[in-house]
Amino acid sequence: MRTVRVRQPAVAGLFYPADPAELRGVIENAMASAEPGPVPKAIVAPHAGYVYSGPVAGSAYARVAPARGTIKRVVLLGPAHRAPVVAVAAPSAEAFATPLGLVRVDEERRDALVDQRLVAVRDDAHAGEHSLEVQLPLLQVALGDVAVLPLAVGRVDPGQVADVLEAAWGGEETLVVVSTDLSHYHDRAEATQIDRRTAAAVIAKRPDRLGPYDACGVVALQGLLVVAAALGLDVELLDLRTSADTAGDSHRVVGYGAFALA
Repeated sequence: MRTVRVRQPAVAGLFYPADPAELRGVIENAMASAEPGPVPKAIVAPHAGYVYSGPVAGSAYARVAPARGTIKRVVLLGPAHRAPVVAVAAPSAEAFATPLGLVRVDEERRDALVDQRLVAVRDDAHAGEHSLEVQLPLLQVALGDVAVLPLAVGRVDPGQVADVLEAAWGGEETLVVVSTDLSHYHDRAEATQIDRRTAAAVIAKRPDRLGPYDACGVVALQGLLVVAAALGLDVELLDLRTSADTAGDSHRVVGYGAFALA
């Protein structure tokens, strides 16, 4: 019997609960307080520890939950924090493990993008990367069994990300998720000001107005906005808070935003 290549969790018990029942409960609680609305084609959600950014991420995943059964595939992009890659990096793994079970990797779409030279297979970009991993339990709770293509975005041009998204965009069966936090390590007042400016640029679909330090996943976000502008998608701000709002520290805060694109 062939052994499935599985990428094991790197931050379970650190960024989110390792106990399956506790993890599911935390996510369901985060989604329960969200405002209802139309199912989007794409969402932007933060990737910090759930105690900090979980309620903000929940507002985005609550929007896609009604499409459970319709959405079969997810294209997930986040920054490569831990490996110096000059590529949009896909894993060789066939599945990612979380405390809630295995998430299938969309091998068909991965291989097609590799053949088109739009992405490269780089397992080092995924080994310890949290920006993608923390989204997986949220996807499992919101959408159930879906195939996910996790892409770690390195030092590339936003146009390359846009090319990847255009090639993998699909129809109503495909959801696009961009994983990013916003400003990092300002005081509460400054972070709030920076993040409001960033949110305005996202809503206006103006990637040129986003600076390199406005979001850790800025390149993936810019690539998504390029496609959104080309397709005439509307961008809705779902939630905008900082770690000071969710966890209390007002001195070295991180900003979190959730957006829906439809």
